[in-house]
Amino acid sequence: MNPETLSTIPPSTLVIASRESRLAMWQAEHVQCALQKLYPSCDVKILGLTTRGDQILDRTLSKVGGKGLFVKELENALADGHADLAVHSLKDVPMELPPGFALSTILEREDARDAFVSNDYHALSALPPGSAVGTSSLRREANLRARFPELIVKPLRGNLDTRLAKLDRGDYAAIILAAAGLKRLGLANRIRGLLDPLDSLPAAGQGALGIEIRAERANLAAWLAPLHHEHTAAAVEAERMVSRALGGSCQVPLAAYATWHDGTLYLRALVATPDGQHVLHAHGSSAAATVERAIELGRKVASELESQGALEIVRALSSADDSAVGK
Repeated sequence: MNPETLSTIPPSTLVIASRESRLAMWQAEHVQCALQKLYPSCDVKILGLTTRGDQILDRTLSKVGGKGLFVKELENALADGHADLAVHSLKDVPMELPPGFALSTILEREDARDAFVSNDYHALSALPPGSAVGTSSLRREANLRARFPELIVKPLRGNLDTRLAKLDRGDYAAIILAAAGLKRLGLANRIRGLLDPLDSLPAAGQGALGIEIRAERANLAAWLAPLHHEHTAAAVEAERMVSRALGGSCQVPLAAYATWHDGTLYLRALVATPDGQHVLHAHGSSAAATVERAIELGRKVASELESQGALEIVRALSSADDSAVGK
C-alpha cells in the first residue's frame, strides 16, 4: 500500500512524547486534543519523559550543552518506536535536527513577546539600581545589560513554576519569561508588562509549537497536516534560518523575530555580546508567503549581520565556551 493510500486511513493509535513539566504537558495535551477532534476514533496517548535539560538545574544551558538537552530523550523515543511524535516549544529545538528526523508541523503561534514579572515593580525602568533580575537566556541577559546596566542579572533555571517560586521567595526583584508559557498555563495575571519586541527582540521560534517525527513517516506527516499553520511556519523558518546561518546556539545572544503585515513578512534580528556592549541589528522583508522565500529572507538578514561582524562574535563566544568546557 502506497503512502498516499495510507494517509487516507485514520490512525488508530498515536503516542506523543513530551517533557513532564507542567508547561510541556499542556503543550502535549493541546496537540492531543486537536488530534482527537480530527480523528475521534484514534487513541491519542502521552508519554512523559524527563530530559537532561530538566535534570541539570544548577548551571545555565550555555554551560551544559544547549537546547538539545531538552529534545534528545524525546527523539530517542521516536527512534525506538515508543512514540510517534514529539511536541516541542520551537525556541528549544536546535537549528539542525539529527538525520532521520523532521519538523513536520508548526502550529499557530501564541504571543512571542517577553514578559516582565514582578511582585513589587511595574516595569524594568522602575527597578532600583542593584536590583536582581532573573533570566535563563543569554539573549535576554545581553538586552538587560545593554538597556539597564545598573541592574544585576542573575541566572534563573527550572520549570515555570519553579522560576515563579524563586521570585515569590525574594530571590529576585523581577524575572523575564516568555509570555506564551504564562498565558498557556493561565498565569497571565502574573505578567506586569509585555516587553516591546523593539526593546526585547524574541528568540527564534518563541511562542510557537513544533511537532517532530521520523522523516520517513509520510503517512504521519499527512495526518498532522491539518494542524500546520503556514504563516507561522514561514515566520519561524525565517527566524531559524538566521540562527542556522550564523551557527547560533545557547552560547550566543541571538534574536530573530518575523511578523506579517498586509501580506509582507518582516524580519528583524540581532547578535550581541553577553555584556551588551556590542549589539548588531539587521532587518529585511519579503512579499512572498512561501516557506522557501521566508528562508531566503532569513539568509539575507543573516548575511547583513555577517557584514557587521556577527561571525566574529559567534566564533569568540564559541571558542570561549569550548575553553571553559575543557578546564
